[in-house]
Amino acid sequence: MLARHETRFAMCTLRSPPVRWRVHLSRTVRGTCTVAVPQSRTDGEAMTLASTAALFVLTALAEIAGCYLPYLWLRRDGSPWLLGPAAICLAAFAWLLTLHPTAAGRTYAAYGGVYVAVAIVWLWLVEGVRPTIWDLVGSAVAIAGMAIVVLGPRPS
Repeated sequence: MLARHETRFAMCTLRSPPVRWRVHLSRTVRGTCTVAVPQSRTDGEAMTLASTAALFVLTALAEIAGCYLPYLWLRRDGSPWLLGPAAICLAAFAWLLTLHPTAAGRTYAAYGGVYVAVAIVWLWLVEGVRPTIWDLVGSAVAIAGMAIVVLGPRPS
């Protein structure tokens, strides 16, 4: 049972600064709000929100590059040699997904929001197509959905 001055969150413990991530339920004392987020499995140090976001972006870039290279080969008369780097990118994508420190389903759901935003940036920077307002609004909605999945409280 928690004391009156403690609050329990399942997946979110916001501390300012830094934001720390833990997998287990956390307690906050004296009204401090904490965002409990998953810990790194390798060294036991907490992953920050920034490093988790960077991992999501890197994962999205690996997947997009791994799919874009065969697209260049099939639709834009690119060299079949593009398939080698594409396979490496997709293998890196699958490996990067294993580094995310939470349940696979939640990771995939949260990753989807980041993927949409990164794909719109890719559209602009790599393909040279300027995003429309609807592209940007859609990306913002996807990121908002990702934030709800990642930062939402979990049942005890």
